[in-house]
Amino acid sequence: MNFLSLPTRVKKNRSYGLTVIADFGTSVGELNHILSDYHSFIDFAKIGIGSAYVTPNLKRKIELYKEYHIQPYCGGTLFEKAYYQGKINDYLEFLKDLGIEWIEISNGTLDIPLEKRLELVSQMKNFFYVIGEVGSKEQLKVFTNTQWLEEIQALLNAGCEYIITEGRDSGTAGIYDSDGKVKEHLIHDFLKYTDVRKIIFEAPTPKQQMFFINHIGANVNLGNVKLQDILTLEAQRCGLRSETFFLEETKCILS
Repeated sequence: MNFLSLPTRVKKNRSYGLTVIADFGTSVGELNHILSDYHSFIDFAKIGIGSAYVTPNLKRKIELYKEYHIQPYCGGTLFEKAYYQGKINDYLEFLKDLGIEWIEISNGTLDIPLEKRLELVSQMKNFFYVIGEVGSKEQLKVFTNTQWLEEIQALLNAGCEYIITEGRDSGTAGIYDSDGKVKEHLIHDFLKYTDVRKIIFEAPTPKQQMFFINHIGANVNLGNVKLQDILTLEAQRCGLRSETFFLEETKCILS
């Protein structure tokens, strides 16, 4: 159908306007049915938290995502577990054996110094495409806007392809208050001082997704999206929901 005037969505294979789903245990059979209809809306699939380590039929799941031109990667918690136990080399072999080409380097649970993360990025970018994460899962750990911006730029300079801003799968940490409200002052600084095409905003709830769509545009990068919300999110991006209805007429950064 093409009779409506809608915001222009960049097509796959996209370098921005990304939708990153969080897979927290979808069975291979169910996943196949979902992707057969909705694969064009999905760019990356994060095997959530450290669940990849215990996922049955993981190899087949990774293959299935790649068949639909969706890039799979493991959640940052698995990286942090391997780092904590001194098993990074084993973790890298694990990813290579699965045919995974992307790796997330995070510090959402551990407090890994920025210098060490930069060192890891510099090493791993020779073998993987690297996604860095900034922010903590711990609400009591306070980051100033300046700290967010400095870490983002340092990780991009070190070789990260994208930066994820921590929000948790609950949407209650990092770029959000404990009640799920977006820290708007922080996002405004991101818009002024970073290339938002390189930022993936974790936004697990429709309300949070609509905030970013309305403030940044139809082609904002969104992560931690639930599989069952894929079609709804694409409709939101296209101005087909009340809260994003006037997106076509609104000046956005990424349209």
